[in-house]
Amino acid sequence: MHVPDGFINAPVSAVTGVVAAGAIAVSLKGARRELDEKTAPLAGLVAAFIFAVQMLNFPVAAGTSGHLLGGALAAILVGPYTGVLCVSVVLLMQGILFADGGLTALGVNITDMAIVTTVVAYAVFRGLVKVLPRGRRSITAAAFVSALLSVPAAAVAFTLIYAVGGTTDVSIDKVATAMVGVHILIGLGEAAITALTVGAVIAVRPDLVYGARGLTQQLKLRVNGELVDAPTAAPAPVAARTSHRKVWITGLVASLILAGFVSFYASASPDGLEKVAEDQGIAKAAKEHDAADSPLADYGVKDVSNARISGGLAGVIGVGVTVVAGTGVFWAVRRRRTADAPEVSRSQVA
Repeated sequence: MHVPDGFINAPVSAVTGVVAAGAIAVSLKGARRELDEKTAPLAGLVAAFIFAVQMLNFPVAAGTSGHLLGGALAAILVGPYTGVLCVSVVLLMQGILFADGGLTALGVNITDMAIVTTVVAYAVFRGLVKVLPRGRRSITAAAFVSALLSVPAAAVAFTLIYAVGGTTDVSIDKVATAMVGVHILIGLGEAAITALTVGAVIAVRPDLVYGARGLTQQLKLRVNGELVDAPTAAPAPVAARTSHRKVWITGLVASLILAGFVSFYASASPDGLEKVAEDQGIAKAAKEHDAADSPLADYGVKDVSNARISGGLAGVIGVGVTVVAGTGVFWAVRRRRTADAPEVSRSQVA
């Protein structure tokens, strides 16, 4: 759903740029409460994983494909504020290095693919977690539903933006119907990928899943006919079955394999937005990307003639750059929080 330059006029693109900048500023502050020594590197890995999986377009209908947006996955794994930053880092890397998503449309893409998907997904996720039985299966089920709904929500958001700032005279009703229809199908793929990934992390390290925090149910005791909260005992430390480092390395290797090898077998059909744009006459307004001459444009390495090697190298480079950039941002946010926190003496907590 990467919007190219030319689809949205300059004033609306500028407004969405301001919205995106404001959301990123708020998210940087909010991420300080979500990130710690464990989750800062994990957040960088999540950004790299989203980059890798976005290269894997899957068929959803005749002549149409879709790919992960990632807002739901990021929000559930590392928190909603950090989730907005994760997807924003991915979009920035894609726009600058790979000519995917217009540079003047960067605000539109961040607003639509990072902010809308993350906010909608996490709101739905938290609502479901409150009503479902507490447990790992409930987290996975809530992840599935929230991811499914986040994709058509992004399609609706794009339609609204296009209704205000679209550069071609087309029927908004037809655009809305086509966008929502195809993105419901794409949402099923998004939901499956999100649920499988969240379920896999929960299975080995549930403490690393932001959305699974605080889900232990308070024990109740009946005293004189009334239910009261039982005293909370300090839990004994439990050794993790899989180390944090092993989780990070496994995730990075999986991302490299997906981007460097599996991506070659991705669907070549246009994604949902591209297909709708072609069918509705919107595509004629697209402008050439400012980074069209980039050595990595269109997810290939310039001057490498073998398509498999070219695409694989581009994917590996993209994962590497994204994980470094993302981890740097998230670690910096984590470090500022640590530096600003007041030192607590042992006498204060004794």
